[in-house]
Amino acid sequence: MWITFSIFAAISFGLRGILYHWTSQKPLNRNALLCGTFAMGALVNLIISISISSSWSLACLIGIQMGLFSFGGNASMFKGFAVGKASLVAVLTSLPSVVVVIVAYFLWNEKLHLLQLIAFLIIVGGVLLVRYSNDLSLRDLKGAQWGILATLLFAGNDLSGKWSTMMGAELYPSMFMLFTTGAICFGLWWLKDRRAEASSATAQIAASSESTTLTSGSIATPAKAIRWSDFRTFLIGMAVGTTNTLGMMLIITAFGLGKAGLVSAVVALNVLIVLLYTRFIVKDKFTRTEIAGMVLSFLGILLMRLFGA
Repeated sequence: MWITFSIFAAISFGLRGILYHWTSQKPLNRNALLCGTFAMGALVNLIISISISSSWSLACLIGIQMGLFSFGGNASMFKGFAVGKASLVAVLTSLPSVVVVIVAYFLWNEKLHLLQLIAFLIIVGGVLLVRYSNDLSLRDLKGAQWGILATLLFAGNDLSGKWSTMMGAELYPSMFMLFTTGAICFGLWWLKDRRAEASSATAQIAASSESTTLTSGSIATPAKAIRWSDFRTFLIGMAVGTTNTLGMMLIITAFGLGKAGLVSAVVALNVLIVLLYTRFIVKDKFTRTEIAGMVLSFLGILLMRLFGA
């Protein structure tokens, strides 16, 4: 049954990735959007928790740790889509299972047998091919650094989720803690942005007034994309949050039924959805080496699923 929840979680996270890429190209405040995304999750899980009279135990506080990891992972992935190549970022953010299986082995003795190890080596080989095909350098990472950071943080989120199920924490209270923590973090960042923008606007008005007294004519300024209002951005973030909320609910349920590494690996298939989007909608062109790397990554994920039991 865990694989069913994992597959649906992969679909949800794939849609989230598409929406993140789409919104990352729009003139909006990233932190207002992500605050709305997490606020939606907090609202949904609070309503469900109250309606079914969930038990709020100390173990639910693990959700705060999950929220911090999720905050960092979502911010990094969104940043990667904004500044890098979408297909590359999508592949890199699909690989937290590599970290999860290794750490789970040391923490909870979730053993990695030979065929699983081979599958992981295939996945890593695929990622290295993708890296090689993009000619990445320390000066031109094409968003890879953000994709790698997101992978590590999402792995921490997955491991925390597995820990919460082992401690007997109920799903919805834990998810409420997760999303509330994320919403607070992005909300504070959003508030900082607003203060910085207010200071910048004041300085521009002062500079404009001084310039007007020194010149007699008007100066034409280039057209600039009208930025979305923070209220509109927040509401769109709440809409995006439905995919993130559903995905988190499904993956935590799957963690309660299966091994952490295997669940994380199947959920990593969400990259298929994002890559199809980047190929046919964004029109990213794939080189032969890049395609080979992606195929190897997917093959490794499938092999891990096959030999993971």
